[in-house]
Amino acid sequence: MKNQKRLRDYGISIGKMEPGERNSITDVAGVTVGHCTLAKDGVNTGVTAVIPHAGNIFRDKVIAASYVINGFGKTIGTIQLEELGNIETPIVLTNTLSVGAAHQGLVEYMLSVNDDIGDTTGTVNPIICECNDGYLNDIRGLHIKKEHVFQGLKNASEDFEEGAVGAGSGMICYGLKGGIGTASRRVRLGNQDFIVGILVLSNFGKKADLLIDGKKAGEIICETLADKQSNNDKGSVIVIMATDIPLTHRQLKRVCKRAAAGLSRTGTHFGNGSGDIVIGFSTANKMNHYEEKCFVDLRTMNENNIDEVFRGAIEATEEAVLNSLICADTTKGRKERIIYSLKEYINEIIKDI
Repeated sequence: MKNQKRLRDYGISIGKMEPGERNSITDVAGVTVGHCTLAKDGVNTGVTAVIPHAGNIFRDKVIAASYVINGFGKTIGTIQLEELGNIETPIVLTNTLSVGAAHQGLVEYMLSVNDDIGDTTGTVNPIICECNDGYLNDIRGLHIKKEHVFQGLKNASEDFEEGAVGAGSGMICYGLKGGIGTASRRVRLGNQDFIVGILVLSNFGKKADLLIDGKKAGEIICETLADKQSNNDKGSVIVIMATDIPLTHRQLKRVCKRAAAGLSRTGTHFGNGSGDIVIGFSTANKMNHYEEKCFVDLRTMNENNIDEVFRGAIEATEEAVLNSLICADTTKGRKERIIYSLKEYINEIIKDI
């Protein structure tokens, strides 16, 4: 998207299912993504916001679930999300030490568009997710401020950049430049087409372990191209899953779990120091904050047909990670550290794919 060259532009197609029109999380109608990027003088960080629908999310909540693959993370908001099974704010991604600033910014944004929060009704449950970008970014400088959250939300669109942008500006994936990536899959259920869309913030993996479409791309980089720069698998990944399939909280959690299979297909083993968090939501059913009826109808799918949904989540997660790599440019960060892009190696790799 945004005229970037993505994985499929190199002739590599992941899986067997058909992607959506944009091959993006925003193929789910109403979902938008926005960035605010800070990249200057050793600062490589930012904010990425995922907005579930165009209406008032607090008043019309989306059914949601989360799943922790490995819990070395500082995500905010999943306790209430899991208890109530819904999301009532945009989802904001940033760096580890800026979770507090992002929380403050998202709270102020929600107050600005909802006069009732904390006055005539209860408070609000912001969802903030993070990865550690401290190798390339001056993370101790606490450069993220609340206005950057507002900017990311303002910039939200169906078309957005991937790679070293927004929250992904300073992230490293498989020892290469990582960041934001997205992909989607069409799922045929009955006589209707639906979408499973994935967005990742990739900051994990050991270079030698990288797989691209099942091929040992990391070994090619390390051996054939004599890139001996080593790294440990101690980063993190945030996976955001959106769908227009009517799913319950429990069903969404089952689909969220399958993101782990998609990540594994890129080569990771979820290291001890890796925070691997999945958050999923469905736009098919809205939960009215001011619902007055004692009982409401909830449409959901027949679970006998859920295998294709699982497959869609797995394939889209795998491709989203690889898009985050191929869309990211080589980046110089703090202390003159340089992390190279997969683009530096891709022509050699595709000879063997």
